[in-house]
Amino acid sequence: MATPTETLSSLTGRASPAAEQPAASRKAKPARRPSPGLTTTWLRAQAINTTRHAAGLRPFKSDEFGTGAEAPTAGHLQAANKMIKGLRSGLLKISGRVRTSAERAMEAPSTPRLQAMVRRKARAHHWVRGIEKIWNFYFELFGQRQTRYAKWLLSCDRIALDCYRACYLGLGQAKSIPAPPPFCYMATGFAPATFRRGIPLKKLGKQFNPFPLVQLPAHRLTNPWTLGAVLHETGHNLQTDLGLSRDVPRKVGGSLLNAGIDRQVARTWVRWNREMFADMLAVLLGGPMIVGSLVDILAREPETVSHFNPRGPHPTPLFRTLINTELLRRMGFVEDAKAYKRLWLKIYPKPAPGGIPRSLLRSFLKACPVAVDAMCFQPYRALGNKSLYQVLAFGKKEQQMIEEAAVRLADGTDPGIIPERFLIGAVRLALDRQHARPGILTRNFYRALASG
Repeated sequence: MATPTETLSSLTGRASPAAEQPAASRKAKPARRPSPGLTTTWLRAQAINTTRHAAGLRPFKSDEFGTGAEAPTAGHLQAANKMIKGLRSGLLKISGRVRTSAERAMEAPSTPRLQAMVRRKARAHHWVRGIEKIWNFYFELFGQRQTRYAKWLLSCDRIALDCYRACYLGLGQAKSIPAPPPFCYMATGFAPATFRRGIPLKKLGKQFNPFPLVQLPAHRLTNPWTLGAVLHETGHNLQTDLGLSRDVPRKVGGSLLNAGIDRQVARTWVRWNREMFADMLAVLLGGPMIVGSLVDILAREPETVSHFNPRGPHPTPLFRTLINTELLRRMGFVEDAKAYKRLWLKIYPKPAPGGIPRSLLRSFLKACPVAVDAMCFQPYRALGNKSLYQVLAFGKKEQQMIEEAAVRLADGTDPGIIPERFLIGAVRLALDRQHARPGILTRNFYRALASG
């Protein structure tokens, strides 16, 4: 029986269109690829996921967090990106091995080859999690510079930078300039903190911290007259960057022993050296009003103020204020020292029972001046054979600048060429003397520091 095509051809006398075309010119329909099996598709996805994970953990762009003065500096971005790039290159190598293992397993999906692939995949996943933690830390850290607190954090950056400049300009000899400078960020919690340059950080997966971080609670930023914390935390970083981490405790311990202080008591003062150094440097950088900022924080219930921690790095709070007033006295601010000491001893006329060891109590009046002298008024080779006091030389002239700036801050006028670190004392003085309302002082403080 003839087909429909054959019947049509016989009626018309012409060949069918299909018959007229040469076989070679006929357009073949694309053949569908056979669907790969589940094993193949799954293996291919593992290689793709790992590669894309590595690509996603990219370095930060220069304008990613804004282009204003409050944005992270090029130095901070470069330091973070250097760390990320170094870790990412290792991840890319591992992801390449995952891809190779996946391809081998697709060729012959034996159990040993499949297990070799998943082992490499697990290792890559471990790397991804570690790098992602670091990437997220910097993303959130730098991302704060796009919030309403950006100008406040920039202000604190500039104060910390001014502290470094003051110290390095006052040295008796040139030293290599550390970079990048401290970077401030906001965090919840009661107490400020710092993470020094070059130490392994848990937040960074035990990678070495590339620049100093100064962590500030929101309530400190809201009340700028409590920002003596910026000077204190920067002081921790300066002790390290100036090369004083070993010399200071040695000098303090040796001076106390030479003065006849009991060895166990001397050990306690040596253990306090880093926190005491940060306090001392803060006062030398910012003047008498920084002690007021410190008293705000230390004044708590008597049991807490008299509490002694045999392993704690901080001086017992009862002593800590008195150590700072001793420094004020040595700096020439005798009346300020007396006033703060009188206030402190009126609140805490005697230690709470069962707190401070008797040996520390009995020796305090003798040991305190010796420790302050050793730390602040004795020369150090790392400082070019100058003392800390000689390096910073805060005196009556500097305090007069702070007093003038306090009036200008209250009036909302330009405080002038005053160093940024002095504005903490200025806003504190303006608050104490009620030159203006707290809200006005806060606004003018940040405007003076963040403008330009």
